[in-house]
Amino acid sequence: TRDIRWDRKITAINGSTITLDVPLTTALDAKFGGATVSKYDWNGRINNAGVENLKIESDFHKENIKDEYHRWTAICLENAQDAWVRQVVFEHFAGSAVNVLETSKRITVEDCKSFAPISEIGGERRNTFLTTGQQTLFQRLYAEFGYHDFAVGFCAPGPNVFVQCQSYLPFSFSGAIDSWASGVLFDIVNVDGQALSYLNRGQDGQGAGWTAANSVFWQCSAARVDNPQPPAAQNWAFGTWAQFSGNGYWDMSNEQIQPRSLYYAQLKDRLGNEVEGRTFLLPVETEASSSPPVDVAQKLTKLAYKPALTISEYIDSATERNKISTDVNQAKSIEKIGVEKVIQPTLAEAMTIKNGWLVRGNEVVVGNRQDVPWWNGSARPYGLKKTKFHATRFVPSREGNGLTDDLSEITDSMQNGSVKVLDHNYGLWYDRRRDDHERIRRMDGEVWAPFYELPFARSGQEKAWDGLSKYDITKYNLWYWDRLKTFATLADQKSLVLIHQNYFQHNIIEAGAHYADFPWRTANNINNTGFPEPVPYAGDKRIFMAEQFYDISNENRKAIHKAYIRKCLENFDGNSGVIQLIGAEFTGPLHFVQFWIDTIKEWEKETGKHPIIGL
Repeated sequence: TRDIRWDRKITAINGSTITLDVPLTTALDAKFGGATVSKYDWNGRINNAGVENLKIESDFHKENIKDEYHRWTAICLENAQDAWVRQVVFEHFAGSAVNVLETSKRITVEDCKSFAPISEIGGERRNTFLTTGQQTLFQRLYAEFGYHDFAVGFCAPGPNVFVQCQSYLPFSFSGAIDSWASGVLFDIVNVDGQALSYLNRGQDGQGAGWTAANSVFWQCSAARVDNPQPPAAQNWAFGTWAQFSGNGYWDMSNEQIQPRSLYYAQLKDRLGNEVEGRTFLLPVETEASSSPPVDVAQKLTKLAYKPALTISEYIDSATERNKISTDVNQAKSIEKIGVEKVIQPTLAEAMTIKNGWLVRGNEVVVGNRQDVPWWNGSARPYGLKKTKFHATRFVPSREGNGLTDDLSEITDSMQNGSVKVLDHNYGLWYDRRRDDHERIRRMDGEVWAPFYELPFARSGQEKAWDGLSKYDITKYNLWYWDRLKTFATLADQKSLVLIHQNYFQHNIIEAGAHYADFPWRTANNINNTGFPEPVPYAGDKRIFMAEQFYDISNENRKAIHKAYIRKCLENFDGNSGVIQLIGAEFTGPLHFVQFWIDTIKEWEKETGKHPIIGL
């Protein structure tokens, strides 16, 4: 399903004809489903608000240049209109400097720079300036070492504009990155070393298909520009400097064209000369003639000794040409506004075992149990219906059912409903591409969300089979464990239960794809786990690794198992509502069960703690 939702104001009604304040960006055709018009009220929508004059830096673990246990998104605009971000410098963010979500419109982002992002190189990372909103203007921006630095997302209704932006040595293209963004304009945008693209991505990008329609490249340069013509629509490229690709409309390629900026020319046509005072473009003070007069040639020769003025330098001068007042005026300081006192939540009675019953105080713990999804899902609107909640599912910048679940909302719904027990195991694999059940090594890290996070940390070294870095299974994914700890703490406040499955046997039996991205697989970690490579798939399809996985005669693997079991216990220190089980679908050997129990006993003896253990 690809639905476009325009947020417009009706300015006139004449019989069956309505007039809107802003044009639509895709033709309405009955054979493609037509359209409906709905009136709405949006109480509480944020408006006339901005973020400006800041430097925002995300701290990270310096020993891992691909660390992701730090802030992903600097500024996210959701449920907002007539808002802005200006004169902000961003450093080290894993996901986005600015992300405008689909519930936002009439947003301006200008005179901003993003430096040195820290993350894996792959999908959902380093989408530096991203919009899925409408009527958004991004202008005078600089980004370096990003992925999709200037990007328009899934079915973005438009119009959306990027004016005078530069991307320096990104790892992937800028442009339309998901399905059918319409009314997009890239105007004087330079991508140094990568592509600008309205490409039909086909299966890539989670089946993005046609990414842009009725969209324009104006006086842009890139290593390659992809400008195809989608069905029932058109794309245009004017004054392009690049390697050319696509059957869209091309004109005046490899030429400097006038007007210099299509956006500002159209703005002037609409508003008149009043826009002159807010038209700021990097000046071009020389001519491109191959046979200039002698005096002009002499002047150009002298200028050739100086490096060209960069957009980054031009952005720096924004503080002079467009000063931001720091006068307080009537604004209240946070001290005057005050901060509401945080009320410490009360805990329910501790969960214990009494006469063979699980009880909290004198009440038996009763209720239904729900397990978590192992795989599958989509972060797109059509993929969020009827999804089960999950404690360790992650979608950058997105919170809600089927995305990054709100743990307070999950536990509230459990408290008020029939489900009282969450049975949690780690995911079958991290990347939704593996939902195809292929066993192949991926050629890049273009992973698809939602991500089912796994217990172990990435090392930042080499490449695992999903295209991201290999795991270090002696270190742990702190986000994953923090989420489980938070859930367990909320469960103790609301009389709920977390069943924590230490292992998940599905990775080591049945379909070979279950094992392909498994962190313990020798090819996927830096810890020399010693399992055979290439993998001996039975019939080139099935996997029978359980006996080896549960074999503790290998001292290296035994030590890793022991440390991991202890982590499972330590993480829930202080929580009473957690039941530790050896693993989901477990049918392993007796000796591994004994090893698991012995490790728990050893930990109990050292700590004096006695968690609830299930067999």
